[in-house]
Amino acid sequence: MRSLRRARLVALGLVLGSVGLTTVGPIALTPGSAADSTPAAAPLPAHWVPYRHLPGVVDIAGPRGDGSSVVAAAGRLFLLERSGLVRPFARGRSGYSTAQGPEPYITVPSGGGNTGAGCSFSTDTTFAIEPSRSPGVIAVDANGRARRFANLPRGARPNGISFDSVGRFEHRLLVSSAHQGGTTVFAVDCRGTLSTITTHAPVFEGGMVVAPASFGLFGGDLIAPDEGSGRIFAVAPNGRTTLVARSLLPSGPDIGVESAGFVPVSFDRRAMAFLADRFSRGNAHPGTNNLLRLPGSELIKAGVRPGDLLVASEGAAQTIVVRCSNICTVRHIADGPAIAHGEGHIAFATG
Repeated sequence: MRSLRRARLVALGLVLGSVGLTTVGPIALTPGSAADSTPAAAPLPAHWVPYRHLPGVVDIAGPRGDGSSVVAAAGRLFLLERSGLVRPFARGRSGYSTAQGPEPYITVPSGGGNTGAGCSFSTDTTFAIEPSRSPGVIAVDANGRARRFANLPRGARPNGISFDSVGRFEHRLLVSSAHQGGTTVFAVDCRGTLSTITTHAPVFEGGMVVAPASFGLFGGDLIAPDEGSGRIFAVAPNGRTTLVARSLLPSGPDIGVESAGFVPVSFDRRAMAFLADRFSRGNAHPGTNNLLRLPGSELIKAGVRPGDLLVASEGAAQTIVVRCSNICTVRHIADGPAIAHGEGHIAFATG
């Protein structure tokens, strides 16, 4: 009953002091979008389709400077090259490996940016959360050499990672961790020094991402979806959490919104979006162990443009586009295979 009352308060746009949650501006829901309780009469303009089979695939990040993307699968890393070839990466004694059960999400910084620590992040280094008994962040350089980059507090349960290429978080890595019914957000500078943004964010995990400056009132904030409630949040550098939008897609564990990605400036009809479809035995949406692909031509047909936010659900990779200026609009534009189990970030390859 308490959680129901809290949901009603959020709907009224009131401040929830216990988690620092506010709503800013109206949310416009376009007819034929995710707001509809009945199926749209016309078919959706875009569809995720299987692209490359990769057992245990859980996340994709990039692109790197050479145009390749990094893929996390079965506790190891792979490179998805511009040609579509998938090859092993970071193998050998100094390479990377982790347990196959957890969800070791990854990010590849898209720009340097001085964190104020007298250094900057390399654009071709991959950073992976290590959700083990010794939680932390692992760095893997462009040549595949891995090292422990930062330690998280004992007992932390990291469940998301992103990089601030905008600068409002001082160009640092951002790491989320489940904490007492909510989320703690840490920032990590280029020397591996850890600081805390907030210990009172709402529950979220998965493919969180920092918004470009063009994303209305939330430009430069950390954007994170919550599969349980279907809500999408923005965390500001001061730790304040704001409701961006409600997906109005089906919600719940292993069903609701999980993955996010911003459409890059270089996006055109030749671009592609990618999403991990991880196999999960016994799940209502068991997944296919494929990287899914969504062509740029279909996204353009759906009215998607650079700076828009794509958010996909775990169940069937149902996908909405969120556009924010003075208000935020939400439209349902794509689905994946009915059995798809989306995980991690939505990444883009251009050209």
